[in-house]
Amino acid sequence: MKIATFNINGIKARLPRLLEWLAETRPSVACLQEIKSQDEGFPATEIEALGYAAIWHGQKSFNGVAILVDTQAGYTLTEVQRGLGIPGPNEGDAEQARYLEADVSGVRIACLYLPNGNPHPGPKFTYKLAWMEALRARMADIWAAEVPAVVLGDFNVIPEDDDTWSVKAMQDDALMQPESRAAYARMLADGWTDALRTHNPRGGVWTYWDYQAGAWQRDHGFRIDHILLSPECTDRLEACGVDKDHRGREKASDHAPVWVRLKA
Repeated sequence: MKIATFNINGIKARLPRLLEWLAETRPSVACLQEIKSQDEGFPATEIEALGYAAIWHGQKSFNGVAILVDTQAGYTLTEVQRGLGIPGPNEGDAEQARYLEADVSGVRIACLYLPNGNPHPGPKFTYKLAWMEALRARMADIWAAEVPAVVLGDFNVIPEDDDTWSVKAMQDDALMQPESRAAYARMLADGWTDALRTHNPRGGVWTYWDYQAGAWQRDHGFRIDHILLSPECTDRLEACGVDKDHRGREKASDHAPVWVRLKA
């Protein structure tokens, strides 16, 4: 079972790249973030033509998450929950489309797009930390259900210094503040396993490269897309990686897909 996460950065603009990636790598489950599309604009027909079923939680121009499942390979998809009940950062804001949870053939999949939190400090950073606490509480509920589980997506957190090309360049960013890192570390302390870190203990693996300042060409990236595994899935972890070459293609997302493969 191959489970992947991909911040697509606009599903309409990147649809050719998404379909290309699905066809070439054929993940069993693909979790998408920043689809930036209202529900009615989601390209379900094109995705279904490749043999994938999909559920999605959209929002106009911003955010948005989706879970795609390879039905040709026999996987089933049942939605469990959308949203964490956290309103946006400003007074009167509705909840943003950042969380979607489903059961896929006996594995609980939680797809998330965690708030960026910039500028720091400020209400957006406060919102980020509140959202992380709500996520941790939901992860505790999943843990209590005693189901194999994978929590994955764009966490917008650089966990360690060796998860970025330059600590100095990122030191004032919300992605790398002590509070962000501590909130992420608490999830791991609860018993969840960071798959990429497990297989790359020395760091140096990036999942994001900015469009600006030649970041991709200079390999100035950092790791913010994570896959967290419950103990049941950690025991089944066979391989994990980053489809880095997809970041270098024409009109690509600024993120690369990240994936794990679990033994049957």
